[in-house]
Amino acid sequence: MTIGPRVPGMPVQQKNAHVDDGLVVRVGIPHSGGRLAFHAFNEGYPAMVSASAFWNRKTGQFRILRATDLTEIDFALDSAGFSAMKLFQSKGGQNGIAGVYPWTMEQFVELASCSGAAWVAQPDMCCEPELAADQDAVDYRVNATATLLEAMLRVVYAWQDQLAASCSAEVVQNTVRIPVPVAQGWKVDDYRRSIDLLLQVWERWMPWIAAPVLIGLGSVCRRHLTDRRHGLLAILEGLEAHLPAGTKLHLFGVKGQALERVKMYDWVASVDSMAPDFAARVKARQAGTPNTIAHRAAEMDRWMSSASRRVAPRSGDQFRLSFNG
Repeated sequence: MTIGPRVPGMPVQQKNAHVDDGLVVRVGIPHSGGRLAFHAFNEGYPAMVSASAFWNRKTGQFRILRATDLTEIDFALDSAGFSAMKLFQSKGGQNGIAGVYPWTMEQFVELASCSGAAWVAQPDMCCEPELAADQDAVDYRVNATATLLEAMLRVVYAWQDQLAASCSAEVVQNTVRIPVPVAQGWKVDDYRRSIDLLLQVWERWMPWIAAPVLIGLGSVCRRHLTDRRHGLLAILEGLEAHLPAGTKLHLFGVKGQALERVKMYDWVASVDSMAPDFAARVKARQAGTPNTIAHRAAEMDRWMSSASRRVAPRSGDQFRLSFNG
């Protein structure tokens, strides 16, 4: 089935992200604004922020401010799938998406549209072993992630359709954002099947949306780098020829030591990591000192400086060229 515009102001061929050449490293910021975001702005760091940073548990609403330090920087919005799954495990059914997230799809689409993010990841279902104990659980989460993409696209389409009655296609496209689909799994075959399912969903909504420029790769941050079956490099090698032409990957939660290898893959557009803030917390506890914003900012600088060195081209680098070219 092909979805077309129903009114003159409805945009078509919308891209879900803008991707530059080279590997972008996004630093994780656990706030929706404040001095840590301001520091990232001053240093010119691209960032990744979780939807949970905007969530107010008492009111059951997202805090969406018109202007903060965060809105001044290049940041992407993560759906907080891992946190949602951990919350579901510890607290049971939630009131939002799939009974797992605390917020509804409509609330998330509103946040995605109003937060100022450069791009927004769809809600997904993580597959780390601590969350998915066997293959049946992984299969369920892969299927559910594709279903959640369909659900988000339906909401985005309906909102754009309503907005198009009184606004230009450009305004509609810039106001309600097209999501970045997120492939899930644990083994290579899981991710291949996930990408196939996501693309089946995606193609039903073309030409309202263009082929995905960016796809996220989830369940990465706790993954071994070189394990032959489950390691990050094995996953990337296995997906090399499985991406649509022109589509690149964002890797969620990549370890710093992986960057020297990840930079070799020209189909990886970006990575992110919360490691700097986690390291700041650990080091402050070990030293018995306060984990101040200044301490956290210094750790951010140290980690990003190291990351920049690791992704910089070096003599002898053997860059891998995508089969999709």
